[in-house]
Amino acid sequence: MQPAAALQPTLYESIEALPEGVTGEILNGQIHTHPRPSGPHVFTGSALGAELFDPFYRGRGGPGGWWILVEPEVHFVRNVEVTVPDLAGWRRERMPYIPDDQRFEVIPDWVCEILSPSTASKDRGIKMPLYAHYGVQHAWVVDSAKCTLEVYRLDAGAWLRIDHFVAADQVRVPPFEAVSIDLQGLWRPTPEKGLND
Repeated sequence: MQPAAALQPTLYESIEALPEGVTGEILNGQIHTHPRPSGPHVFTGSALGAELFDPFYRGRGGPGGWWILVEPEVHFVRNVEVTVPDLAGWRRERMPYIPDDQRFEVIPDWVCEILSPSTASKDRGIKMPLYAHYGVQHAWVVDSAKCTLEVYRLDAGAWLRIDHFVAADQVRVPPFEAVSIDLQGLWRPTPEKGLND
């Protein structure tokens, strides 16, 4: 009689076992990991979240009606296809409540990926096609090093780039065109470039 084979952890169990400071995703049946993001990446994500939170979550100076979240664990297929976008948004009529656990199983209405040298090819080449495949309607790609924002809308199952901004000041872009966003405020101040430059 042969001994029972040791149980192999599932892909999701492998993600749950990752050390602190490492983010794991399951993309096209494979685990992808990356360390916590750099300072400029975190600054841009925090600044963009702050720009959207009051008008689109609280309804202060905007229409409200959205959940705007930083790095939610989105399960397109529970424990099988798992992404962690830098930011994501849901219209509250589609997701009335935040789930009790970390798994968000309602497809976001909007996602935003902030490019880093270590994640840019994965964000563009793997995650963006997955978002389109599962029906996310809007996506933004932000490059904090180049000070750019690319805006996409899902059209017949594929991404259509509807706008591209380079070092712009105020922008109005779907799905948040109800409010002007201070794009210059997303880029980390540096010693050479002060807060008001």
